[in-house]
Amino acid sequence: MILRQAITHIPLSQYAFANSESNLTIRLRASRDNLTSCVLYYGDRVCPQDPVVFTPIGMDKVASDTEFDYFEVTFESPYNRVCYYFEIADTEEKLFLFADIFSSGIPKERSEFYQYPFIRREEIQSVPDWLKHAVVYNIFPDSFATDKRSIRSTPDETPWKNGIVLKSRLGGKLKGITENLDYIHDLGFNCIYINPIFTAGEYHKYDILDYRHISPNLGTDEEFRELVQKAHSLGIRVVIDGVFNHCSWYFFAFDDVVRNGKASPYHDWFYDVSFPVKRPTGEDELPEYGCFAYEKKMPKLNSSNPEVREYFRNICAYWIREFDVDGWRLYVANEVDRRFWRVFKQTERAEKPESIMIGEIWESSETWLQGDMFDSTMNYDFRKNCRDFFGTESINATEFNTRVTHMNYRYPTGILQGQLNLLDSHDVNRFFSYCQGDIRRFRLAEIFLFTAPGVPCVFYGDELGMDGSREETLRGPMPWKQPSYDEREFFRSLIKLRKTTDALVYGNYSVLYMNDAGAYVFSRTFAGCTVTVALNARDLTSDIPCGLPQAKPVISAEYEGNTLGAFGYAVWKETT
Repeated sequence: MILRQAITHIPLSQYAFANSESNLTIRLRASRDNLTSCVLYYGDRVCPQDPVVFTPIGMDKVASDTEFDYFEVTFESPYNRVCYYFEIADTEEKLFLFADIFSSGIPKERSEFYQYPFIRREEIQSVPDWLKHAVVYNIFPDSFATDKRSIRSTPDETPWKNGIVLKSRLGGKLKGITENLDYIHDLGFNCIYINPIFTAGEYHKYDILDYRHISPNLGTDEEFRELVQKAHSLGIRVVIDGVFNHCSWYFFAFDDVVRNGKASPYHDWFYDVSFPVKRPTGEDELPEYGCFAYEKKMPKLNSSNPEVREYFRNICAYWIREFDVDGWRLYVANEVDRRFWRVFKQTERAEKPESIMIGEIWESSETWLQGDMFDSTMNYDFRKNCRDFFGTESINATEFNTRVTHMNYRYPTGILQGQLNLLDSHDVNRFFSYCQGDIRRFRLAEIFLFTAPGVPCVFYGDELGMDGSREETLRGPMPWKQPSYDEREFFRSLIKLRKTTDALVYGNYSVLYMNDAGAYVFSRTFAGCTVTVALNARDLTSDIPCGLPQAKPVISAEYEGNTLGAFGYAVWKETT
């Protein structure tokens, strides 16, 4: 019997989306090993004849996890207004599914079928193509470099205005990034994402005082302009961190509210403000205004205020127009008014049509990825899944596959291809801290980072074996002189493979084999090219029975004759 309660299809979602004005993807989820066939019937929802003429097309089972099978078909549609239904069968029965109704027959009225009302070009969910091809290097400015291949590693304070000082912990400079662009370029990265650089008090620069200037203890506006120009000359895009959820409690508007209360023209620029506004002085004194988390020095902006939206709309345009940045990574993006992001997106695209917006959202982000706000979000689930499988061994290959399947099918294909995949960042432990001191585990995770769907993003210093599970170590100084490990050649090989293989950008994802331990084999196929990846994430030998390519792998370790040794891997690239 067909398990009806397991069947899932949601119109106008990740289960039904347009890839172009004439191309649709339709998906259906069913209980694992329940259906023997799934057929889509589609037709013109404004067909001039009655009944509507439907065209059948078989759906492939493209993925499975521990509980479900996923059926999918991508097809060219001659209609931009589509109605459709499914024919599903198991060994005992056949049913039709339309508008969440299971039936032995199909209805007569066209309005009773599933509907894709109109394929509107502005609603097609994808991202600029350059982002899909990006290989990103994430830089925490204070920690990266003071000069060429050098970081000072000592704190200092720079006087600013009204007695405010700007703090540095390790002495990184924009000049240091510029002087080491050759290093980044040599590794093969074609995009840098830089954590905050605007004028701010703390070393992390998330308490912004002035959104229109580079923080003086990082450099000058002109030095940033030179950085972007040099990066572009090397084919490297530049994405900067935008902190628009909150600001410093000495930001001009909040300072005015503290001084003038309700008489301040900015009294509605901030969230949940009680008057008079006071800056708490005691360590345990709570602020009487909204703030970022519990950080009293970072009052929360009222992003639903039209004046606030307009102010930051101009900030967005300013950095693109004046400095030619290529996009934004947007901090605490899920706490900001969605109207704010829609205005921001319109402004950004008007200034630079190929610019991008990447939201910092740690959970599933479907509602922010509808084409009117973000192009991408930071895929922290990717990190979590790799941590638990390759690092801590808290899950086996079967559970890892279930998580990866959920991750891959929560978004439309074009959005998935632009997700910013990461293993670590300035907000979480270094990935190597989970690897039990074994660099082989780290290498397996990096292989998956560069071969899985989505955009690979590497935190500075990972290629030099940086470790860290505390703020001062995970944001530690770039180990220019004495790295714990030198993985640069390994990274070069992975980056080269990624940049020269469209199958790793656009290819479908098919799992070929897994076991209850650590063996996991998958392929990516596109336009006659197939990349096969075999990984063994355990300290034991694993035989792979699925029929691996007989050619020599392009990257491998501990692999011989369909057998992977402890923490072994092999990657093949085949073209037909």
